[in-house]
Amino acid sequence: MTETLTVPGFQHRTVLLDEAVDALNLEGARASGTYIDGTFGRGGHSRLLLSRLSDSGRLFAFDKDPQAIATAEAVGDPRFAIVHDSFATMHDALAARGVNQVDGILLDLGISSPQVDDASRGFSFRQDGPLDMRMDTTRGMSAAEWIATAPEQQLEKVIRDYGEERYAFQIAKAIVARRAIEPISGTRQLAAIVADAVKTREKGKDPATRTFQAVRIFINKELEDLEAGLSAAYAMLAPGARMSVISFHSLEDRMVKQFFASKVKVAQPDRRLPIRAVDLPQPLMKLIAKIKPSDEEVDANPRARSAVLRVAERLPGEAA
Repeated sequence: MTETLTVPGFQHRTVLLDEAVDALNLEGARASGTYIDGTFGRGGHSRLLLSRLSDSGRLFAFDKDPQAIATAEAVGDPRFAIVHDSFATMHDALAARGVNQVDGILLDLGISSPQVDDASRGFSFRQDGPLDMRMDTTRGMSAAEWIATAPEQQLEKVIRDYGEERYAFQIAKAIVARRAIEPISGTRQLAAIVADAVKTREKGKDPATRTFQAVRIFINKELEDLEAGLSAAYAMLAPGARMSVISFHSLEDRMVKQFFASKVKVAQPDRRLPIRAVDLPQPLMKLIAKIKPSDEEVDANPRARSAVLRVAERLPGEAA
């Protein structure tokens, strides 16, 4: 299901809304637990979570985007708190608030429609705007600043590895050639450079799509945050608690799949060794579901088409 939220000047649809929240299993006594929404965005998942919690339940949300923080601060629910930081910091951030264990965690790894549609944020090549791309506009290097100084080899590596772009070498070379003539400071400017360097592209896909994805992922340290966030989330889950993770591209989904697999599959000792069954290594998590948006949701919101929800539950084993 998709929830539509109107933000002044923009519209945001929360992808896999019911599915991701339902998977956390907030039934009975679990409604009084403590939960984490790792990316508040514009609050779709958080609002539904709060509607399922009892009066004694608690929800902590995280986001790097100052606009998302402003939206969250208007929620006005005593059970809710927002943290202006990446979900990768959840362990330390909540430990400082006296919380060391939670009953469920939801991570939505996508960027929100208002971020994409606001030309001033620089995420999209469809409108001209400053080449920023930072989720948190209060800190860090903008995309324009990085592109102005990055060595050609680093540009190529980022575009190839994070964008899965087979023309990374040609694009990096074109960027370096253009920046020697003039600063690359606008989204349309970068998109035009990429279009000139990429001679063929899949039907219906803009030549700049993969490059913009790659630069955004690099600037915001998205994969590093995901790796740290998955580990932090697992460490905070109580036995029986679940983690719902929605990813939107293959790099993220592969990391989530591999992380869950590492907790589900455990190395078994040599069968010839005299080890009792009760002493054998046990799985640390079990897989609950893999869900993709329905045809109806994709028709209503084409941006949902690449989404994948994976759900796993923590078992009462030792941390690994």
